[in-house]
Amino acid sequence: MVAELEKISFDESGGFRASYINDSGGLWHFHPEYELVFNILSNGTRIIGDSVELFDRFDLVLIAGNIPHSWNYYRQDNALPEKHGIVVHFKYSSLGDALLSQHEMRSFKELLADAERGIAFSVDDARKAEKYLVQMVNSRGIEKMIDFFNVIKILCASDKKCLLCSDNYKLAYDERGNKNMTDVYTYISENYFKHISLDKIARIAKMSPFAFSRYFKKNCGAGFVEYLNRVRTNKACYLLRETEYHVHDIAMECGFASISNFNKQFRKSEGIAPREYRTQFR
Repeated sequence: MVAELEKISFDESGGFRASYINDSGGLWHFHPEYELVFNILSNGTRIIGDSVELFDRFDLVLIAGNIPHSWNYYRQDNALPEKHGIVVHFKYSSLGDALLSQHEMRSFKELLADAERGIAFSVDDARKAEKYLVQMVNSRGIEKMIDFFNVIKILCASDKKCLLCSDNYKLAYDERGNKNMTDVYTYISENYFKHISLDKIARIAKMSPFAFSRYFKKNCGAGFVEYLNRVRTNKACYLLRETEYHVHDIAMECGFASISNFNKQFRKSEGIAPREYRTQFR
């Protein structure tokens, strides 16, 4: 399954499109536009390039164009609330080199460069930006641009932002798509709870196990097993926090072969045992 090219429609509202998110997510896709996603009412796992992380309310992320990504929402009662987020799309060409080359725009230009690896901002930053993002959904013309630059001002001033994709993440997508690692990431995201052997995943990538291991490490910044355990642990964190499932059942549901292996991998990732992690949220 290849990351799908999503065509972003820009209507009379111009080159800066802001709208509420009402869909259920999960589509592994890419597009040439920059994307700013503000999560309001839901939680789950977001995958941006080779970054796999839990997200919760007031999650705010900026990514550059052509980075494959998906938001996998955890549903309660098999449903998601309406207007559970806001997404803003904009084109680099709508800003232009002439504007971005100005001295006053240096921090914005640096922000766009960092977005090539995806940027996650703090809850405080998200709360500050919320007012302007909501206004962007309904405003037009110069008012929309004022709201947009108020958001950018907050993002540029942030001292708590962090980059998401690894330094080694080099995959470039264009309108033809690129299958180098997409099939692998998609298969893992859809089958992490099963046993996935190196031979199996190498066949999906159409490589030998040895070649795949080297290629995955080079492009992801982590070994295949390390990446798979990261995906499984993130899901386990959600289940420990949001459900009353027994720890043993969570380990099995997330694909860990044994409770001892689950405890070992969880402690390696989170620094504490699963039961201690759960206690923090009780």
